[in-house]
Amino acid sequence: MEHLKAFDQEVNAFVDYMFGPRDARVRGWLLLDSYLPTFFLTVAYLLCIWLGNKFMKNRQPFSLKAHLIVYNLGITLLSLYMLIELILATWEGGYNLQCQNLHSAGEADIRVAKVLWWYYFSKVIEFADTIFFVLRKKSSQITFLHVYHHATMFNIWWCVLNWIPCGQSFFGPTLNSFIHVLMYSYYGLSVIPSMRKYLWWKKYLTQAQLIQFLLTIVHTLSAAVKPCGFPFGCLMFQSSYMATLVILFVNFYIKTYQKAPSRTAAKETPVTTEVKNGYHKNYFAASNGFLSNKKAQ
Repeated sequence: MEHLKAFDQEVNAFVDYMFGPRDARVRGWLLLDSYLPTFFLTVAYLLCIWLGNKFMKNRQPFSLKAHLIVYNLGITLLSLYMLIELILATWEGGYNLQCQNLHSAGEADIRVAKVLWWYYFSKVIEFADTIFFVLRKKSSQITFLHVYHHATMFNIWWCVLNWIPCGQSFFGPTLNSFIHVLMYSYYGLSVIPSMRKYLWWKKYLTQAQLIQFLLTIVHTLSAAVKPCGFPFGCLMFQSSYMATLVILFVNFYIKTYQKAPSRTAAKETPVTTEVKNGYHKNYFAASNGFLSNKKAQ
């Protein structure tokens, strides 16, 4: 135990050395004071994928229909709460859409930070997206984009909450929460066979995700062009990370929607859209929105 405490102190001292003093307003909040819980949960997530696929190799896949309906409904409601609360909090604080610093809005900044903590915590909940793949033996759906988005978002938002828990950080989660309301509603409905014929808007969800990423990049860079005191390095990192999601999602979009199927494939394609784990089969190649999805969240 003493060795773990010493290791924890060394890790956090290194993180503080790299990024500077943390925001005192979030000290003591669950999971934030030490990086190790976030790191170990991420490692556990990756191990669950690896070991889970081995465990399921010679076993029958689980259905999990009821679990998926409850799970998708829960994420939808959480996303709706975050969307509404972020809109109300930023309106109350008089947030500047072009650029908002970290300290000028008083209590509204704390309110925004509390919502963003839930946004951070939701990223560990969304690890379940991948676990459902594993249990239903849909390993082909666990792509690089899917795992990259889920694993990195959880760690990035630990950093965000510790150093930039409000201000300019509000915009991406607001958009992403809106996208998640649409996406997880779609996923939940697609679990119900009788609803699948009404779910014609899958393609537009992917387009909405791409628009989300592009708008977030524009919003982030606007604060670099006309600064308001928000850390410049954070703006550059966020823009770069979002650019990687744009590249990966554009690649997915082209492969999924732009390549015309062959005549043979067209004849073999069933009329009913195939849905797995509450998602369209191809859509799993992407991930859940952003930060998935992003499930680049």
